[in-house]
Amino acid sequence: MSSEDLTVSIIVPTRNERGNIEGVIQRVPRFGKSLEIIFIDGHSTDGTLEEIKKVAEKYFDRNIKYATQGGKGKGDAMRMGFDMAAGDILMILDADLSVMPEELPNFYEAIKNGKGRFINGTRLIYPMEKGAMQFLNTLANKFFAVMLSWISSQKLTDTLCGTKVVLKSDYEKIKENRKIFGDFDPFGDFDLLFGAARLNLKIIEVPVHYKARKYGKTNIRRFKEGWMLLKMTLFGIRKFKLKI
Repeated sequence: MSSEDLTVSIIVPTRNERGNIEGVIQRVPRFGKSLEIIFIDGHSTDGTLEEIKKVAEKYFDRNIKYATQGGKGKGDAMRMGFDMAAGDILMILDADLSVMPEELPNFYEAIKNGKGRFINGTRLIYPMEKGAMQFLNTLANKFFAVMLSWISSQKLTDTLCGTKVVLKSDYEKIKENRKIFGDFDPFGDFDLLFGAARLNLKIIEVPVHYKARKYGKTNIRRFKEGWMLLKMTLFGIRKFKLKI
């Protein structure tokens, strides 16, 4: 497969993001040989799915797909979207537009040119927009970055950035190895990072500008899901460092 012939699938998990849907389509640039945008809705109650259908009809030339997830949580939506994807490159974009869609071509270039086999976004390089990330979230992100850098033996600064990019061929291997780690990661971030580390994929980071959401409110349950991520971190230590 030539690097000039790479197709792209962008997975956009949604839950009560009606006001952001059209913005996603308007702001995602055209790049790659072809590009599809796949919305996976998590049983929204604000009319998000209806808005997705309306936008898909309006922008019929943008190759938009959509589905309602069977389970719950961003990790489940991500896995469903990846299974639906036809592209050579798989990308995740948060529907809240806190990561600028205009920066996705930077991820495409990084993986197309072989700089890394797994491209992780980092929000902690550029100055953030006021209100984009709460103080406790910043501390948690830095903590998990240190821990996962040690576990994976690769330098990471922001493990919980929603924008992650991987070749579909590599994702299929990560998926096969999921039986080792399970699928209880609520976000999907550790699931992918542990999977990439187990395959010894070179992980590099691409800085992104992090913005405050303009519509809706966060779906993150910080303490409950933070506890689950901590358990996954301990699990990663057992598997990677203690070999048990």
